[in-house]
Amino acid sequence: MELHTEERVTNGETAATTAATAAAGEFGRLYGAEPEGVWAAPGRVNLIGEYTDFNDGFVMPLALPHTTVAAVSRRTDGVLRVHSADAPEGVVRLDIAGLAPRSESGGWAAYPAGVVWALREAGHAVTGADIHVTSTVPTGAGLSSSAALEVATAKALNDLFGLGLPEAELAVIAQRAENDFVGVPCGIMDQMASACCQEGHALYLDARDLTQRQVPFDLVSQGLRLLVVDTRVKHALGDGAYAERRAGCEAGARALGLRALRDQPYEQLPDALARLEAAGQPENVVRYVRHVVSDDARVERAIALLDAGDIRATGRILLDGHASLRDDLRVSCPELDLAVSSAVAAGALGARMTGGGFGGSAVVLIEAADAAQVTKAVEAAFAEASFTAPRIFEATPSQGVHRLH
Repeated sequence: MELHTEERVTNGETAATTAATAAAGEFGRLYGAEPEGVWAAPGRVNLIGEYTDFNDGFVMPLALPHTTVAAVSRRTDGVLRVHSADAPEGVVRLDIAGLAPRSESGGWAAYPAGVVWALREAGHAVTGADIHVTSTVPTGAGLSSSAALEVATAKALNDLFGLGLPEAELAVIAQRAENDFVGVPCGIMDQMASACCQEGHALYLDARDLTQRQVPFDLVSQGLRLLVVDTRVKHALGDGAYAERRAGCEAGARALGLRALRDQPYEQLPDALARLEAAGQPENVVRYVRHVVSDDARVERAIALLDAGDIRATGRILLDGHASLRDDLRVSCPELDLAVSSAVAAGALGARMTGGGFGGSAVVLIEAADAAQVTKAVEAAFAEASFTAPRIFEATPSQGVHRLH
């Protein structure tokens, strides 16, 4: 699904009201009646902790001001009708009794359909819906456009059908939709970020038991900004590369006799890697283990710095995280590496790729006064390399899923 992407998105009440009004108006044109409500769920950037969530580890995302907006009404006849402002096929009509995993051929409608399927599989009496969605979350940019769509759908159906599920449980439903229905073996981070983040905070999440803590992340008061550099290199996590790394991590945990890699103490990592090598584990498995265990440790170091009020010092952690993603996990690409190196050369405090990789976006921590020079430097570096011009915007820690109307 190619989504509308605005260069600047605000958090203000006027913008939210405008989005709700527009979505409701289009819903009425499509379906002949006003929607029962309009909901918004954000995309996210992940500050640190990549490929750690499906290893029962730690992550620290924050919600973007970019959202997927869903206008929704209930149906009682077992029919699901979905429409995207950016999908050329028009309204997609599905029989919810016939929904089955992998049945939607990977199209965008699989995401809301998967949420309906997952809710019904969990025993919730969802009897159909009409849905219209529009979005400012860039697709393929590593900013969780799919999770935003799933969570907006889940929250709308939860409210309309009176299911009473808390946001964290909606995130689990949305993850199951993506894992089992769509077929992408993602962890829980994206859905939890879209469902549970709070404005002005980063979300410190333990992916094993879903305990969470909202960590103040007040960039403005410290004269800082966080930029997102969307390389416009599209990634598709369903192509097998993500699944291969997940399988390698799981193989490493088994070889070490662990439930998951989060159980490997960072202080004993050298010994663990030596054991893997001695046991004849493939070289890629050793690299994956090194990345995951060290990235969990980076999350814990970042939390300590944020708790101490020292956001600037996290820049070094971002750089170390990018090197690990590039060299150990090998999920970066030339555009992401250039975004990081050119930003740092222009004065950024730190930068790294964010999301699943193979394209997508980098996150860059800067002094507020350096925003223009860093942006120009990255744009110039891309032009010199004959890469597609990047889209660069500020990431403001924003609110998780909520009802607009």
